[in-house]
Amino acid sequence: MVDRLAILLERFAVNASVFHAGALCGINSLPGEDEAGQLHLVRRGPVQVSHGQQTVQVDVPSLLLYPRPMPHRFSTDPQHGADMACANLHFEGGRLNPISAALPDFICMPLTDLYGGSAALDLLFEEAFEQRCGRTVMVNRLFEVVMIQVLRQLMEGGKMRGGLFAGLGHPRLRLALVAMHEAPAQAWTLEDLAETAGMSRSVFAASFREAMGTTPGQYLQGWRVSLAQQALRQGRPLKRIADDVGYGSEAALSRAFKAHTGQSPRQWREQDRASAA
Repeated sequence: MVDRLAILLERFAVNASVFHAGALCGINSLPGEDEAGQLHLVRRGPVQVSHGQQTVQVDVPSLLLYPRPMPHRFSTDPQHGADMACANLHFEGGRLNPISAALPDFICMPLTDLYGGSAALDLLFEEAFEQRCGRTVMVNRLFEVVMIQVLRQLMEGGKMRGGLFAGLGHPRLRLALVAMHEAPAQAWTLEDLAETAGMSRSVFAASFREAMGTTPGQYLQGWRVSLAQQALRQGRPLKRIADDVGYGSEAALSRAFKAHTGQSPRQWREQDRASAA
């Protein structure tokens, strides 16, 4: 079976940075800033979490995932509190990261539902609540392991009704998606992708649109533009980027880039630099 997550995580990394481990008492608000998502692990509750108009009561050990910045508030017993470990999640590319963009705004999942996660969670909690040499680095890495397990669960659980993880969970469409991810510069045709997926051209096109909410051509263009944006942030020359992502010239890349984002690559790079300053 092809590794559906490997190429995504290699090109668009997810890094964790723990910022709390221990008891959380009373009311605590988190503003949700700086393009960082957050992953909270509730070892012992209860916890009431609120964001916008939604309030969720958490009475069993659970994970709470905010893949994108969102202000939220925890309410716990002011004396006994709740035992929690919390980390910021930095998705490479920020709001442009295809993994972050494909996730729901909020996920609440009992820890017992995370298939294969018990060993990593036990070690994470053990390290998070002790003061050992190398603790922070280890807990950061373990948060990243848990995040990968969450992504696996979303792909394989069949609960994503549309978008990237629904496509990656499809037994045939995922073959075409991985092929595009691995070789974006290839001159893919609809026939090529259908053959890769082991489907007829018409069935592939209809199934892809149903699962992904877009056509294969539009998805490929978006993937190429995402890679181009990443390369622009790294300061690479536009001509080299065009070759690497499957456009034969700067002009061809610029046309696709503007069609997808509404801006030329240079305009986008100037705006991105200004927003980061």
